This record gives sequence, C-alpha cells and structure tokens, in this order.
Amino acid sequence: MATRGDIRVCLAIAGSDSGGGAGIQADLKAFARAGVHGTTAITAITAQNTVAVTAVEPVSPEMIVAQVRAVVEDIGVDAVKVGMLGSVASVRAVARALELLPAGTPVVVDPVMVAESGGRLLEPGAEHALRELILPRATVATPNVPEARALAGDGQLAGEALARAVLALGPDAVVVTGGHLDVATDVYVDRDRVAELPGERHPDGAAHGSGCTHSSTLATQLALGATPLEAARVAKQVASEAVRDGLAELGAGAGPVDVLGLRARGIPDAGGILRRG
Repeated sequence: MATRGDIRVCLAIAGSDSGGGAGIQADLKAFARAGVHGTTAITAITAQNTVAVTAVEPVSPEMIVAQVRAVVEDIGVDAVKVGMLGSVASVRAVARALELLPAGTPVVVDPVMVAESGGRLLEPGAEHALRELILPRATVATPNVPEARALAGDGQLAGEALARAVLALGPDAVVVTGGHLDVATDVYVDRDRVAELPGERHPDGAAHGSGCTHSSTLATQLALGATPLEAARVAKQVASEAVRDGLAELGAGAGPVDVLGLRARGIPDAGGILRRG
C-alpha cells in the first residue's frame, strides 16, 4: 500500500442512484464534506429519480470483491460504509470482501431495504443473509425504525428495546435513526450504554439520501478517530442539516439532501463564478 500521509480514506460499498440523491453518490458527498477521500465498490446500478426506482441491475459478486480488493491493496481503507446490497449473492460477496480489510477496520452498516420513493432495494430472501453475514461484522449498524423492526422480526418494538434487539444480532453498537418518528430522536446503544440523540424535524426540507448521508458521515468520524457515540452525534447533526437545506425543488418527489451546502454557496454563472441567488 502506498504512503498517503494524513489523508483518511473511506470505502462505500453500496448501490448507485442515477438521480444523485442517495447511494454511492450521497456517500461520496458526505465523505467530501468531512474531508476524507472517498472510494467505492458498487453493488448495483439503479435507474432511480425522486419519484421511483424503475430498474435495478446487480453488479456481479466477483466484481464487487474485485473493487474492494483493488482499493485495499493500493490505497488502503480507514473505515467502510456498507449500504444497499440488494440480493443474497451480493450479501455473500460483501461478506467475502470484508475479509480483505485489515483487522480492526471500522465497518458501518446501513441496512438499506426501501428507497425514499418506496422502491424495494433488498430482496426479502436477502434479509436473513444480512443478519447472519454482515451485521455481526458491524462496528455500528444504523437502521431506521422500519428497518430495525424488520431485522428484529418485531413490528411493535420501539426506542431502547428496538435498538437492543438489533444489537443482539451482533454489531458492536446500534443507532436507530428517528427520521420516521414524530420526534426526530436517534437511539444509540452499545454493550455499556444507551443514549438519546435529539434533533429537530425539518418538514419543509428534503430527505432523499438522509440515511446514506448519516451512515457515511458516521464512517468518516470513525476513520478520523472518534468513538462510535461521538461519531453518531456528528452524523446526527450533519444529516439533520442536510435535510434542512435539502433541494426540495429538484424533481417531483422527495428531493435530495444537500450535505455540501450548494444553495448557500451561490449559483455559478457560465464562467464558473459564484453569484448569490
């Protein structure tokens, strides 16, 4: 592996969103926001916009592993974010790919099941493989409430009990994000503690890609040396601000989050000079 000084590297293993709001595209934006270099292993290509997921084409298991190997052997990895996996074959490929990481590399698992537009992104049969092969490798798992309930196999659990049910599946820590709740509070649990991470709701914002932004930001903080709880606090704040500043005017459905502050930076003219909107 080549020397890279103080630059930290995060690897996103996830699907591509052609609308640019979620998936690999959101991951790379969050990495850039945090000041780390982003690398990728794409698991699937989606035809997706703010309204619907119209097609999904998996990347071959061999190619998934090859992408991870190429990054690990030359550039190196300080933390990994695992997002959309899609199929049983992809889950198994990612489990093999994680074996290529140096021991102790932090792994953040965002168990993506359904897109913001409602499109299914994880085959029902792949949920069992995700529980058995990926969650036990997670430093932190970051499901939202519906995902956590699906993983726990109990649609009634909430709060700390729900987070602990996911923790029992093997991750070192769990953050159940609160974006689907009336009160936008995340619940963090690990083997030693529980913490509530409150935040504001932003109903006038745009939330497409908020989960990806949260989990990717959390991974960057682990790469930079934060504890899981510290990383979860930063991720909560960054994702919340990205929803608040979201680009609701883009598309007819749920617009993308704006983790890079595009509107605040102004509108470039033909020469690339920023002017204020």
